[in-house]
Amino acid sequence: MRTTSRSVPMPSTGPEPVKVPPAVAAEQLAEFISRHPRLMILTGAGVSTDSGIPDYRDEAGAWKRRQPVQHQAFMTQPQTRQRYWARSLLGWPVMRNARPGEAHYQLASLEGSGYSGLLVTQNVDRLHQKAGSQQVIDLHGRADEVICMACDYRCERDEVHERCAELNPGYRGLSAEAAPDGDADLEVDFSDFRVADCPACSGILKPDVVFFGDYVPKSRVDRALDYLKEADGLLVVGSSLMVYSGLRFCRYGKEWHKPMAALNLGRTRADEILDLRLNARISETLTLCRSFLTA
Repeated sequence: MRTTSRSVPMPSTGPEPVKVPPAVAAEQLAEFISRHPRLMILTGAGVSTDSGIPDYRDEAGAWKRRQPVQHQAFMTQPQTRQRYWARSLLGWPVMRNARPGEAHYQLASLEGSGYSGLLVTQNVDRLHQKAGSQQVIDLHGRADEVICMACDYRCERDEVHERCAELNPGYRGLSAEAAPDGDADLEVDFSDFRVADCPACSGILKPDVVFFGDYVPKSRVDRALDYLKEADGLLVVGSSLMVYSGLRFCRYGKEWHKPMAALNLGRTRADEILDLRLNARISETLTLCRSFLTA
């Protein structure tokens, strides 16, 4: 069975990769793309940091902040849901209002030019689609929609956001630094926070995303692997691959003898099996790479 959970990232080991100037990295990446023109692209949080959405880990793969919410805790602990939705009042608008960065547009242009037929993203911000990418698999779901875990109710995230704000007017004046995936670094007593339940059945409302400890839907994994099996190669952009839901594609790529490259600031969990490892600034490298491809 191909479906696996979005597990807690493993610690990284090995020496820190040497940083490469974007111009050098771009030329090497352009050569890789030219030799393997029908790629599957896998992206992670590093693609969206220029859009103001924080990532979870530093260049060594270590946690920058408290670990994210766990699926089991969200489903079984009312206090976890209180904490999640309270912090979301501050964090969600940052993600909702984010705009695609240069990296998103450059990756969309690779699809438009026929260099990529499928982009698989671990991000839940939908910025690839906003930048114009058409063939996208949101591996971990999408943060802009909410589902009821007990019935078929579904709505826009903004609707739940507004309901929570109305139920908890005392939170309007609070501020905190934004955290990944619509979270915020807010630490207060959340015991009085009123959570908005499903208006249809009073069930638990949850963003339509795969929390850590939850399972990535099999259909998404199968579609991505089916494409990878026929692709000329795999390009990883902005992911440390510390989470197995992304790392699996490199492992299958290795098994299927697919050429693999990664563009990421810092190490990745797949460094030892990559054919090309580029530790360089993402947006600048992709922009320069595009100029090499069109020269």
